Amino acid sequence: MIAQTPIALTSEPLNITDNSFKCITSMTRVGHFYVDNLLGNVAGTVKVAQAGKGEYPPGSVLQLMPNEIMVKHQKGHSPVTKDWEFFWIDVDKNGQKIYTRGFAEVNNRFGLNCFGCHIQARPENDFTCGDGSANGCAPIPVTKAMFNALQNTDPRCSGSDQVSAIDADALKQLGEVVKALTEKK
Repeated sequence: MIAQTPIALTSEPLNITDNSFKCITSMTRVGHFYVDNLLGNVAGTVKVAQAGKGEYPPGSVLQLMPNEIMVKHQKGHSPVTKDWEFFWIDVDKNGQKIYTRGFAEVNNRFGLNCFGCHIQARPENDFTCGDGSANGCAPIPVTKAMFNALQNTDPRCSGSDQVSAIDADALKQLGEVVKALTEKK
């Protein structure tokens, strides 16, 4: 059961800072990604994530990798992105720092534009890609094993320095993907 904290109902813009985010594995896992809610409505966020469709409540945080985050703002904040803001953050054992943030202009570590992928999501998926092509989004060159390895080694999390053999192999494979993508540029 998910603990329900009071939901902050506000039309004020979200005040998102470097300290707004936390260790990915301390969030709620749904499938192969993690969710949270900056306004306390974790249950509402989890409900939509588990359904795989519907509109996420304001304050929803979605993370697949420790350094890439989507945050849902109040209705009307950014109609072009269905009110989602994208973040690319630097993470280390001491926390995180927002490297770049925005709506249609943020690129991930592969130089791929977040908006360019998420705009392909089917309307009922609220700009989220979930399982990629099943939701209308183009596939990305990262396997679920690579995602798991990145999540398990988030340096903000306790014990993340103890890398399993499976995660080490997946991270090695991810290194090869990153190298190949970098060489293409």
